[in-house]
Amino acid sequence: MNADELIDSFSDFKDIKNIDRETMMSILEDVFHGMLTRKFGEESNCDVIVNTDKGHLELFRYRNVVEDGKVEDPNNEIEFSLAVRQIPDIEVDEEFAEPVQIEDFGRRAILSMRQNLVAKISELEKETIYEKYKDRVGEIISGEVHQIWKREILILDDDGNELVLPRSEQIPSDFYKKGDSLNAVVAKVEMKNNNPTIILSRTSPVFLSKLFEREVPEVFDGLITIKNIVREPGERAKVAVESYDDRVDPVGACVGMKGSRIHGIVRELRNENIDVINFTGNIPLYISRALSPAKVSSIELHEDKGRASVYLKPDQVSMAIGKGGHNIKLAGKLTGFELDVFRESTEEFEDVDLDEFTDEIDSWIIDELKSVGCDTAKSILDLSVADLVSRTDLEQETIEEVISILKTEFE
Repeated sequence: MNADELIDSFSDFKDIKNIDRETMMSILEDVFHGMLTRKFGEESNCDVIVNTDKGHLELFRYRNVVEDGKVEDPNNEIEFSLAVRQIPDIEVDEEFAEPVQIEDFGRRAILSMRQNLVAKISELEKETIYEKYKDRVGEIISGEVHQIWKREILILDDDGNELVLPRSEQIPSDFYKKGDSLNAVVAKVEMKNNNPTIILSRTSPVFLSKLFEREVPEVFDGLITIKNIVREPGERAKVAVESYDDRVDPVGACVGMKGSRIHGIVRELRNENIDVINFTGNIPLYISRALSPAKVSSIELHEDKGRASVYLKPDQVSMAIGKGGHNIKLAGKLTGFELDVFRESTEEFEDVDLDEFTDEIDSWIIDELKSVGCDTAKSILDLSVADLVSRTDLEQETIEEVISILKTEFE
């Protein structure tokens, strides 16, 4: 392989890796300097001239001309009789520039040099990817599904860089095939074993926030501020918004005419229900809005304990709790309060608080039932076993045992 062929191959490599000309020349110079140093020694005076655009490469070794028989350092000195053969008009004490041919290094040295170049390019490419993405955390990235594994999906961006979408960061109802395009937010960028790893997420609240910025111009422009977002990916999300301009309705702007804006976000999130509410510093009102679509009758705050007792009419309790308890869990996360739901009954009948059964029912079971609004004996007996199983994390046998204990009390 001669110099022109070698530099041509490097030029092709440069184009494939998308490395700028200056960087490529710097790498080539470093690699060839290393090869010249290994051949002629550390103290040798060599120069590398690279022109990747024209495909030229020139190597020179410089030595001082001395009188015959007075060479003390062969790496930096040459006898006059040898130098004058190549440059007839050269004189003693002048600098002798000797061209070095690639072929003079031998096939093994050239292969070693090429491997060294590949390693440097690979290292530079990794650094470039890391630098590109480390400042893009929180941005939405579009990519193509390249490979699907059990625990993660490999995504390729527009430049062919590899991104990872772990199973834990996928919406449960997400389903992709190779070649599909998807959107996700850059959640984390880190170096593992000197390899850049870009982690994407579709479950992060940041992803939902960025979707609002993309779909709602007022959010993008800062006219509407997203105060908080909580999600149960694929099930439900609650978004608290605020506008500092009284002329702008933050909820109406986010939802859009006939839901035109929110529908695009819902489709992207696999039909995840999204509740958009007005943020307020009035905590009871904020909690009441957070429990939408349920209508709250009254609220008792226990700020020192970070709890709130919420009273609702019996027909509103199930809506406040929501399917799988998602609504009340998200409302609690959104407001920062532990919410205890209580039935507000207008009927006169005898009932017994669950705390009266601590001798017969374990306290953790009572806490689980109270967390879904079942704080009295009759509030549990009014529901079926199947309904209680779906709402709580309790086993069917445990619930049947509890119901048996409560029925005995009333009998």
